[in-house]
Amino acid sequence: GRLSIKDELNAVPMTLDGQQVYKITDIIGSEPDLGVENLKGSGLIAGETSAAYNDIFTMTVVLGRTVGIGAYLVRLGQRTIQKTTASPIILTGYQALNKLMGCDVYSTNDQLGGPGIMYSNGVSHLAEPDHLRAVIAAVEWLSFVPSSRGGLLPITDIRGVDEIERPIEFCPSPNTPYDPRYLITGCENEDGKWLSGFFDKGSFQEALSGWAKTVVIGRARLGGIPMGVIATENRTAEAIKPADPADVKASEAVIQQAGCVWFPNSAYKTAQAINDFRTEDLPLIIFANWRGFSGGQRDMFDEVLKYGSLIVDAFVAYEQPVFVFIPPYAEIRGGAWVVLDASINASVMEMYASKGSARGGVLEANGAASVKYRTKDLIITMHRLDDKLKSLDAQLKTTEDTGEVVSIKAAISDREKSLLPVYEQIAVQFCDLHDTPCRMKAVGVIENDVEWRNARTYFFWRLRRKLAEFDLRKKMIAAADVGRGVKALTPLEASAIMKGWFLETPGMTAAMWSDDKVMLQWMAESNHLLEDKVIQLTRDCVVQEVYQVMTAGGNTAVVGTSGIVEGIARACQTMNAEEKEKFKAMLKASLQL
Repeated sequence: GRLSIKDELNAVPMTLDGQQVYKITDIIGSEPDLGVENLKGSGLIAGETSAAYNDIFTMTVVLGRTVGIGAYLVRLGQRTIQKTTASPIILTGYQALNKLMGCDVYSTNDQLGGPGIMYSNGVSHLAEPDHLRAVIAAVEWLSFVPSSRGGLLPITDIRGVDEIERPIEFCPSPNTPYDPRYLITGCENEDGKWLSGFFDKGSFQEALSGWAKTVVIGRARLGGIPMGVIATENRTAEAIKPADPADVKASEAVIQQAGCVWFPNSAYKTAQAINDFRTEDLPLIIFANWRGFSGGQRDMFDEVLKYGSLIVDAFVAYEQPVFVFIPPYAEIRGGAWVVLDASINASVMEMYASKGSARGGVLEANGAASVKYRTKDLIITMHRLDDKLKSLDAQLKTTEDTGEVVSIKAAISDREKSLLPVYEQIAVQFCDLHDTPCRMKAVGVIENDVEWRNARTYFFWRLRRKLAEFDLRKKMIAAADVGRGVKALTPLEASAIMKGWFLETPGMTAAMWSDDKVMLQWMAESNHLLEDKVIQLTRDCVVQEVYQVMTAGGNTAVVGTSGIVEGIARACQTMNAEEKEKFKAMLKASLQL
């Protein structure tokens, strides 16, 4: 029969040269080895790392060679800081690949997974020159993140560094490309004078800057409060695809990418950044200036549709405040607006626009005018408005002389040609007036139009109000989560109840609910009252749950009622004598026994 020795190997009997021998069929081994059990362990680590990304803050600092499952763990942890020398992130070493191909194609592992590859494709968020700089970068990154998921944001004291309520001095010029980082950080003007930006001076830390350069992402502080920030690059950027040494026909490709447009890589970068900020519990502001997605054949093949939809997925999962702000002389058009609209996740998202100069619509004004106001429509408008054309039309109707008719028609044609450029400009201006912040606010697609100069102060108080509101809202939702019978509160329903409590307070009006400073003051002064309200909300939900069970009718009511009675009996067994007497008195008073 089959032979098994201490579960270390398996063998079957056979005859060889007339002798009875055993043929080994399986070698199991006496201790764990570098076989499939090792791969199973690697799979376990991979699964835990993937799950950890949503549960805790995950980061990998790559200071040496990272191979195979190690490379996958780097990516599964998402946030990566890579040392620029001798720290490749690879699946297979270059020597093994050379053997596979039968010639020396690669000379170093850096050609496969060094910063030139991994920093440029977005696997590595930051690239640092040495161990010390890598650790410093990790500590600076951690300074933006709560100590635990769902914890309080680490707020920095900015006294002596910047002021909370100050104007923003940097302002872009119309139709002039500029570095979008200046909106965030500020800059020096030609005279060397500092022009302040939106966030606290010196607080912006950019990430993923080597990849998808048509989008800028990073972390910064607003009045000491950490935030994620995404901004649109309005200048043309280059995407470089290196030539693979293994392909003799390959050559380096340099692709020009226009500003204010989402390409496959920049759409993916935007979605990834939103997910990173979500799992860091950071509020988010987006300085939006997109004309749409690149829809050419190459970009459609490169899955721009897929990556654009990931932006919506990321917003739907977001739980902290999100502000989408259209800066001065910026615009959001068509599909870009669709993936940024506040209705995607109305419980956390709000849209704003810079007063006066921001624009938003389906098409740009030129495009809308070419569709809505064609040449024939412009000519009809000319004949309706222009006095000279109206006079010529009247003459044409009354004259019967053939020569004079020809002359008048020629005069009409000349007049139309001379007026057409003017009317085309008027048509564009007319369409542009449909895209203003005032109209956006009037039709309810933005929360407010904000003066850029005062945007820092406005959003600081708005952020503080939203953080306080979200904290109370979480407590209300948790208070209402008592059983399966009562429908759980949605964030918007919790906010509506909160607004009701606000309006019940003497002296408070609906207009005051929109005043962030008044709202914050009310929450501070009514702290004990709000705690009592949350407790009462829990009690009301428990009452409703029991009532629904006992009045459901049929077998549900019978089983439910007996379950409630048994639950009360079990709870009574855990009470001491004094607690039991109090409980009995409460029952007698409530049931009027």
